[in-house]
Amino acid sequence: MPDVSDIAPDFTLPRDGGGEVTLSDLRGGTVVLFFYPRDDTPGCTKESIGFSEQLQAFADADTQVFGISRDTVAKHDKFVAKHGLTTPLLSDEGSTVCEDYGVWVEKNMYGRKSMGIERSTFVIDGEGRIARVWRKVKVPGHVDEVLEAVKTL
Repeated sequence: MPDVSDIAPDFTLPRDGGGEVTLSDLRGGTVVLFFYPRDDTPGCTKESIGFSEQLQAFADADTQVFGISRDTVAKHDKFVAKHGLTTPLLSDEGSTVCEDYGVWVEKNMYGRKSMGIERSTFVIDGEGRIARVWRKVKVPGHVDEVLEAVKTL
């Protein structure tokens, strides 16, 4: 499980709207990766809308933001269209990247155990190192907290 000051695990993933994103190609600027459980659920929708609403503020801080879940690109495309999202969404169908970042975990809901994504956010600096980590994220106020953190890098 990577932590602050570790080199962020590299990846190439398909994104909504077509194309791919390779993390190592983004070196030189700050990157925010927010991992979320599923498209079009209440918390995930609020979080994705929050990042989309602040996307220009992140860009002004030389920061690119990407959401990652196990949903397909087609599902991401529908989610983006339905809510007018501007934050790029990456598809990790095989959960390889989720596992590399330690966010694919056993969850326990109402006594039933299952595997799922633990809502988490990583800030990666221009050298490719993890600068900040939030695990078990609570959505209210989170986007603003991440934005303040990237402004101090």
